[in-house]
Amino acid sequence: TSAARKTAHEVVTSSEFKALVAKRWKVSMLLLAALFVTYYGYIVLIATDKELVSRKIGEVTTLAIPLGVAVIVIAWVLTGFYVSWANRSYDPEVERLKGLLHR
Repeated sequence: TSAARKTAHEVVTSSEFKALVAKRWKVSMLLLAALFVTYYGYIVLIATDKELVSRKIGEVTTLAIPLGVAVIVIAWVLTGFYVSWANRSYDPEVERLKGLLHR
Protein backbone atom coordinates (compact mmCIF):
# COMPACT_ATOMS: atom_id res chain seq x y z
CA THR A 1 0.00 0.00 0.00
CA SER A 2 1.08 3.61 0.56
CA ALA A 3 4.07 4.85 2.54
CA ALA A 4 3.84 5.00 6.32
CA ARG A 5 1.74 7.85 7.67
CA LYS A 6 3.59 10.66 9.41
CA THR A 7 2.75 13.48 11.78
CA ALA A 8 2.75 17.07 10.54
CA HIS A 9 5.95 17.67 12.51
CA GLU A 10 7.65 14.71 10.82
CA VAL A 11 6.62 15.97 7.37
CA VAL A 12 7.68 19.57 8.04
CA THR A 13 11.06 18.50 9.44
CA SER A 14 11.72 15.97 6.67
CA SER A 15 14.47 16.50 4.12
CA GLU A 16 11.87 16.17 1.33
CA PHE A 17 9.84 19.09 2.68
CA LYS A 18 12.94 21.22 3.24
CA ALA A 19 14.13 20.49 -0.31
CA LEU A 20 10.70 21.46 -1.68
CA VAL A 21 10.73 24.74 0.25
CA ALA A 22 14.28 25.47 -0.94
CA LYS A 23 13.29 24.74 -4.54
CA ARG A 24 10.28 27.06 -4.30
CA TRP A 25 12.46 29.84 -2.86
CA LYS A 26 15.03 29.35 -5.62
CA VAL A 27 12.42 29.59 -8.39
CA SER A 28 10.72 32.55 -6.70
CA MET A 29 13.97 34.44 -6.19
CA LEU A 30 15.11 33.85 -9.79
CA LEU A 31 11.80 35.15 -11.11
CA LEU A 32 11.88 38.09 -8.69
CA ALA A 33 15.40 38.95 -9.86
CA ALA A 34 14.27 38.81 -13.50
CA LEU A 35 11.32 41.08 -12.73
CA PHE A 36 13.52 43.44 -10.72
CA VAL A 37 16.06 43.72 -13.55
CA THR A 38 13.29 44.27 -16.10
CA TYR A 39 11.39 46.90 -14.14
CA TYR A 40 14.30 48.83 -12.66
CA GLY A 41 16.26 48.47 -15.88
CA TYR A 42 13.42 50.30 -17.62
CA ILE A 43 13.37 53.00 -14.92
CA VAL A 44 17.16 53.44 -15.08
CA LEU A 45 17.03 53.57 -18.88
CA ILE A 46 14.43 56.33 -18.76
CA ALA A 47 16.44 58.23 -16.15
CA THR A 48 19.80 57.93 -17.89
CA ASP A 49 19.08 57.95 -21.63
CA LYS A 50 16.19 60.31 -22.25
CA GLU A 51 17.35 60.80 -25.82
CA LEU A 52 16.95 57.11 -26.61
CA VAL A 53 13.55 56.60 -25.01
CA SER A 54 12.16 59.81 -26.49
CA ARG A 55 13.10 58.70 -30.01
CA LYS A 56 10.01 58.62 -32.24
CA ILE A 57 9.08 55.23 -33.72
CA GLY A 58 5.87 56.45 -35.25
CA GLU A 59 4.19 59.78 -35.76
CA VAL A 60 3.47 60.28 -32.07
CA THR A 61 4.80 57.17 -30.30
CA THR A 62 8.18 57.18 -28.61
CA LEU A 63 10.36 54.16 -27.89
CA ALA A 64 9.42 54.42 -24.19
CA ILE A 65 5.86 53.23 -24.89
CA PRO A 66 6.66 49.80 -26.39
CA LEU A 67 9.43 49.33 -23.84
CA GLY A 68 6.91 50.00 -21.04
CA VAL A 69 4.47 47.55 -22.63
CA ALA A 70 7.32 45.01 -22.83
CA VAL A 71 7.91 45.38 -19.07
CA ILE A 72 4.25 44.58 -18.42
CA VAL A 73 4.28 41.63 -20.84
CA ILE A 74 7.46 40.26 -19.26
CA ALA A 75 5.78 40.44 -15.83
CA TRP A 76 2.84 38.43 -17.21
CA VAL A 77 5.19 35.89 -18.81
CA LEU A 78 7.12 35.46 -15.55
CA THR A 79 3.85 35.01 -13.66
CA GLY A 80 2.67 32.48 -16.23
CA PHE A 81 5.96 30.60 -15.94
CA TYR A 82 5.60 30.44 -12.14
CA VAL A 83 2.00 29.22 -12.33
CA SER A 84 2.98 26.59 -14.91
CA TRP A 85 5.94 25.45 -12.81
CA ALA A 86 3.82 25.32 -9.64
CA ASN A 87 1.05 23.33 -11.34
CA ARG A 88 3.49 20.90 -12.94
CA SER A 89 6.08 20.45 -10.20
CA TYR A 90 5.37 22.11 -6.86
CA ASP A 91 1.66 21.42 -6.26
CA PRO A 92 1.84 17.66 -6.96
CA GLU A 93 4.72 17.35 -4.51
CA VAL A 94 2.79 19.31 -1.86
CA GLU A 95 -0.18 16.98 -2.35
CA ARG A 96 2.09 13.93 -2.08
CA LEU A 97 3.54 15.22 1.19
CA LYS A 98 0.07 16.05 2.52
CA GLY A 99 -0.94 12.48 1.71
CA LEU A 100 1.67 11.23 4.16
CA LEU A 101 -0.06 12.90 7.11
CA HIS A 102 -2.10 11.08 9.74
CA ARG A 103 -5.75 11.94 9.26
